[in-house]
Amino acid sequence: METSTKKPIVAVVGRPNVGKSTLFNALAGEKISIVKDTPGITRDRIYTDINWLNWNFTLIDTGGIEPDSKDIILSQMREQAQIAIDTADVIIFLVDVKQGLVDADAKVADMLRRSRKPVVLVVNKVDSFAKYEADVYEFYNLGIGEPHAVSAANKLGFGEMLDAVTDLFDKEAVDAQEDERPRIAIVGKPNVGKSSIINKITGENRVIVSEIAGTTRDAIDTEIKYHGKEYVFIDTAGLRRKNKIKEELERYMIIRTVSAVERADVVILMIDATEGVTEQDAKIAGIAHDRGKGIIVAVNKWDAVEKDDKTIYRFTEKIRNTLSFMTYAEIVFISAVTGQRIGKLFDTIDMVIANQSMRISTGVVNEIVTEAVALQQPPSDKGKRLKIYYTTQAGVKPPTFVVFVNDKELMHFSYTRYLENKIREAFGFKGTPLKFIIRERKDEK
Repeated sequence: METSTKKPIVAVVGRPNVGKSTLFNALAGEKISIVKDTPGITRDRIYTDINWLNWNFTLIDTGGIEPDSKDIILSQMREQAQIAIDTADVIIFLVDVKQGLVDADAKVADMLRRSRKPVVLVVNKVDSFAKYEADVYEFYNLGIGEPHAVSAANKLGFGEMLDAVTDLFDKEAVDAQEDERPRIAIVGKPNVGKSSIINKITGENRVIVSEIAGTTRDAIDTEIKYHGKEYVFIDTAGLRRKNKIKEELERYMIIRTVSAVERADVVILMIDATEGVTEQDAKIAGIAHDRGKGIIVAVNKWDAVEKDDKTIYRFTEKIRNTLSFMTYAEIVFISAVTGQRIGKLFDTIDMVIANQSMRISTGVVNEIVTEAVALQQPPSDKGKRLKIYYTTQAGVKPPTFVVFVNDKELMHFSYTRYLENKIREAFGFKGTPLKFIIRERKDEK
């Protein structure tokens, strides 16, 4: 049994113009500018995946508004620090050697210190250590440990910084994957009924509930027993503080969603039936899709909608159009108030979990691919035709297939999608994305 380790989350906090975005982009490398074939998602570059030695983690940029007056800067930084404290496993606190130690840095350092979250203090714009050595050491005065000198613009000092970050990961938490219970994250816009669905499930007598504090996060995970099976629900509701600024709220919500999705096996995207499906729903769904998680779209408040015999059909069409990049998502119409179809929701969760971990033998996969190739010739370019030698399933959660071909360039996205559809026709794989890795193998004469 492979255990999928949950990726730690690292958040960057710092004043405007200390180089947060430069650091973020430098660490993210080339990946950041590539937009996946995911129509309908404008990627706010709030998060990116980083691989360092044998660690994988998600880096989050908590930045956002860059106000001009001193006191607004401080309140914004406190806000960002709070987001980081709520969601991250490790916090990078970025300061600027050229501006030196300023009052806002000290105030935010106090807040970070009190949170008891692990913090790595990083001093940016140090293009020559010899020249700035004394200035770097000044930051010891913040009282949050050793300052690490880097230059984000020149990519200097990254090794030591990343070592310091990964040293703070909770090795136990990353290794402690023996908890086999399915983890379900409920995500969605504010006020779609995320908490009320958990309350409804927990309020029913056959459900035994106990609250466990989320591992390193402050989210409360709820253990739920339903028909003798145990599940852990991760609730992204309860935004701590009601924030005035809409833009920030949306950013905060996306960060909260990323951290919940990261820990989940299956993601339930809740949509308000009275509002219909929105662009923001697509954005949230895109995070789960990117992360290869199982997905269920739960349309809540279905009891409040005027219906005729075509209502469900029309609503389903609308969801499929807006979430066109994830045709595999399962759709369930529920009501958190009346408890309508909660049973169906759990059946769907069980099915999606089974599909996320489904394995298909290499022989069978190749039969399907061979048949697909016979039905529709692979694309060719300048007289050279794509040859598919061999396909095998390399992993689960999500099911991942490696396709060996003669020339990667010839494997168009549309042909990969065609093969995916053929594999789905044969095995269903409802509710889970499939991942395809294309590898080249030179012609074997």
